[in-house]
Amino acid sequence: MRMAGSVPSIVPHDGEHDVYVVEHHSFESGRIWGEVNSETPGLEPVVTDLLTGQYTDPIRVVAFNVAEGWCRDVSADVARELRQRCDLQLRDIPFFLQDFVDRYEGRYHDVQLPLPMRLY
Repeated sequence: MRMAGSVPSIVPHDGEHDVYVVEHHSFESGRIWGEVNSETPGLEPVVTDLLTGQYTDPIRVVAFNVAEGWCRDVSADVARELRQRCDLQLRDIPFFLQDFVDRYEGRYHDVQLPLPMRLY
């Protein structure tokens, strides 16, 4: 039987900063949640990990803060930051992040156009 204290926690011990997790597709495991380094607070490690290919098919990014009692989807914030970084570096968004950025910048819309049905 496993003791409650023996399971590692993703919640920081001091509880004073935000923790980020990235939901992404893994070729081996399907959809999984990957923790971003909780020792370095803020959005910087998330953006760096995404740009360096740590998560090659991200779905969403969620931030939470246990001490303050909140959790929210920060995917749109991350997409804007990725676009800004790439623009400042005069480079394109990496191909493995393009769908993520387009989806959260509002450029990608899943729309089904009505098709005319002709019965002859």
